[in-house]
Amino acid sequence: MFAYLIRRLLYAPLILIGVNLFTFLLFFVVNSPDDMARMQLGAKRVTPEAIQRWKVERGYDQPLFYNADAAGAQKLTRTIFFDKSVRMFALDFGRADDGRDIVTEIRERMGPSLALALPTFVLGLWVTVSFALLLVFFRGSYLDTGGLVLCVLMMSVSGLFYIIGGQWLVSKVWHLVPISGYQAEDSLRFLVLPVVIGVISGIGGSSRWYRTLFLEEAGRDYVRTARAKGLSELEALFRHVLRNALIPILTGVVVVIPTLFMGSLISESFFGIPGLGSYTIDAINAQDFPVVRAMVFIGSVLYILGLILTDISYTLADPRVRLE
Repeated sequence: MFAYLIRRLLYAPLILIGVNLFTFLLFFVVNSPDDMARMQLGAKRVTPEAIQRWKVERGYDQPLFYNADAAGAQKLTRTIFFDKSVRMFALDFGRADDGRDIVTEIRERMGPSLALALPTFVLGLWVTVSFALLLVFFRGSYLDTGGLVLCVLMMSVSGLFYIIGGQWLVSKVWHLVPISGYQAEDSLRFLVLPVVIGVISGIGGSSRWYRTLFLEEAGRDYVRTARAKGLSELEALFRHVLRNALIPILTGVVVVIPTLFMGSLISESFFGIPGLGSYTIDAINAQDFPVVRAMVFIGSVLYILGLILTDISYTLADPRVRLE
């Protein structure tokens, strides 16, 4: 298992370097610093002097990869690539275009994102797996058929409908919780509605997928043998079907865990929660490229970490992976 983990860890830096290099090329070769300055300054204030001043203030006046005018190691360090890309590996993201420190903003916004994402993830997983097991337990019955139809209907509805409909019904009509906003000292009132909507909106697709996995396992020979030996249907589901369906479930679950702190782009924006999801959306709308680059880099790191955790969970859940 140790050698298996080492092989996976060796892939991670190479992938991260590739993603970082691609992101840099996308931002600074396809879209030059002069183009960034024009977009930030606006059409009325674009002059060569204003563009140069904007570039100097934000460190975009240096060469991209190689500074021929510098001496020694500064030929490589006094470049945009080193300042804006290489430093990210030390978690030095610099400042946003509005002057605020990006790392400080991430620390402050990580809490609200986790407060929304963790309950949604845990409750959603419990509800969807339980509902899928219920449908498999009553497979072939009217309950199974009705549940499957309900899942298809819920899959066909856009997530925005659940958000807008939930805000209108629960907040505008019933006045149970605030329609949007966030206060740390009374966060529960502001998080109940987005968490419930997040769970409900994911029931359709996830339950249908889990049901398919459980049905496939329930029809295998070892499950039929367990039933023939006197094992009840409920025991067969939990002792055999659920356990042996863990591999595909872990694929979709474990890889998501590290990225939870990135927040939900849609939910945070609609409910006014000051998390990292809304931070990213605001940066995109404001064309704040340092923030966007930082969030892309962090997202890449967390996704790679999720893949590594998925591989580790494979070895724990399935001994055959350790043998391979």
